[in-house]
Amino acid sequence: MSGTGRRPAVDGGTHDGGTPDGGALDGGTSDGRELSPGIVVLSSVVGGVSLTVGALLAVTSLAGYAAGAWVSPEALSPGLLGAAMAGVAPALLTIGRARVWEEVRSLVLPLVTVLVGLFAVSLLNGGSLQAAEGRPLFLALFSLGWVAVLGVLALGAVGCLVAQYRARARPAAEGRREPAAPLPAWSKPPLAVLGSGWLGIGAGLLALPAFWGPLVPWTVNRADAQGLGVWALALGIGVLASLAEDDLTRLRPALGAVPAVALAAAVVLAVHAPDVDWASGPGASLVALLAGLLATGVSGRWLLNRASRAPRAEIP
Repeated sequence: MSGTGRRPAVDGGTHDGGTPDGGALDGGTSDGRELSPGIVVLSSVVGGVSLTVGALLAVTSLAGYAAGAWVSPEALSPGLLGAAMAGVAPALLTIGRARVWEEVRSLVLPLVTVLVGLFAVSLLNGGSLQAAEGRPLFLALFSLGWVAVLGVLALGAVGCLVAQYRARARPAAEGRREPAAPLPAWSKPPLAVLGSGWLGIGAGLLALPAFWGPLVPWTVNRADAQGLGVWALALGIGVLASLAEDDLTRLRPALGAVPAVALAAAVVLAVHAPDVDWASGPGASLVALLAGLLATGVSGRWLLNRASRAPRAEIP
């Protein structure tokens, strides 16, 4: 601390006379790229849709019915898709509280991946849609609505992302920014393994469903394998993005989404436990990956809360 009364702030800026220069540890960071209003609107809309549709898919799956957009051999796969949608929805609804793009990109980039990926999977497996299979009217209309809404949201997501990266960066972001609450060194190897695991599984299911689909520890068809692959890919991107971000203050929304998705998926898996080959390698891997998500979210929140309670000084 110098004799001028200026002291380092936890967000990488300075405090002058005790007045924050915008963005303390408990209030978010102020340096970075301006958060586009389109991203806020997109996340709010997707959050509402995901909460409604995800809850519908999860509840019907828990009741033993496969009510997804496409025909599935078991109720488990659409239930997991619904659990992931419902689990991430509350975090999406908090994006509007962020000040800069850097605070939400570890959640928004996986969101765009899911929207574009699920839309592509729905088109590639159009013959498996409930409407194409001549299923009951409600399911047929649901599948058509699923494709239409996903198409609009995917197009909007790409447009919002392009607009976001065209937004002007704040001057404070032009220099090197020190993280306000960096990730502990011990957490980085497990995060790298967890993110790479989800990313690899997702890429395999999405690109080679005929090979990787039979390795899923329950019965899936091509559309199920690719749909689950999209979500696994998005989870991997989110975890690796948090590792690259290396700042807990910029992971607040993502830290709320990760444990919620893990818990919601665990509930669906527990109800359908007899349908899962838990003794297989993929079954054990799934348990480890979900446990890793839960541990990541819980430990991340604990570390962030601990850092928020620390004195407003540079964190060693």
